[in-house]
Amino acid sequence: MLKISEMYDLEHTLAKEYLGGFTYPWEALGGIKELIVRLGERLDKELYTEVSPQVWVHKTAKVFPSAYIGAPCIIGAETEVRHCAFIRGSALVGNNCVVGNSVELKNVIIFDNVQVPHYNYVGDSIIGYRSHMGAGSITSNVKSDKTLVVVKGEGEPIETGLKKFGAMLADFVEVGCNSVLNPGTVIGRNTNIYPLSRVRGVVPANSIYKAPDDIAKKF
Repeated sequence: MLKISEMYDLEHTLAKEYLGGFTYPWEALGGIKELIVRLGERLDKELYTEVSPQVWVHKTAKVFPSAYIGAPCIIGAETEVRHCAFIRGSALVGNNCVVGNSVELKNVIIFDNVQVPHYNYVGDSIIGYRSHMGAGSITSNVKSDKTLVVVKGEGEPIETGLKKFGAMLADFVEVGCNSVLNPGTVIGRNTNIYPLSRVRGVVPANSIYKAPDDIAKKF
């Protein structure tokens, strides 16, 4: 369940072709900036406005005046970027998304219909179609000892070679309020994370995460 083909429906992102060239989603993190620039230069100018150099916003999107959008960035159709959102750059945000008040994004791919609506930090991460991060939930993207991130699941640990790696959320993931997703977290499709959780490693698809030693299977 760690592979891109098992986690994501690529029909719901402008990064479809790009992501399709990798096996594991975290392999795509290093090229997001360049990807956005390439995509932005090919966008339909009838649909997107380049509001500042290398920042493209769909004409149906709503960006609040107090939001900051750094380059490069693409904001999709019908998406809302709300009060005091801070998009630091290298953010590909899909259609019908919510980037909420005081949310910070950096080096991310956000699929269509994703909500990060209240006080979230999402960095060096990929958030799948129709996933939702509850208020105050964050991706922690650097280990406290600054060593390289390792993905730890049921099999052998996978060395990523990355110092900065937040979380990979598959499609239809629900993250409860004030949860912390530690570096290298991978959450499978259709999984729910309880509020106030401290999540590390791989959480299987179709699960309910209550605690590290209490993960229930959905029926």
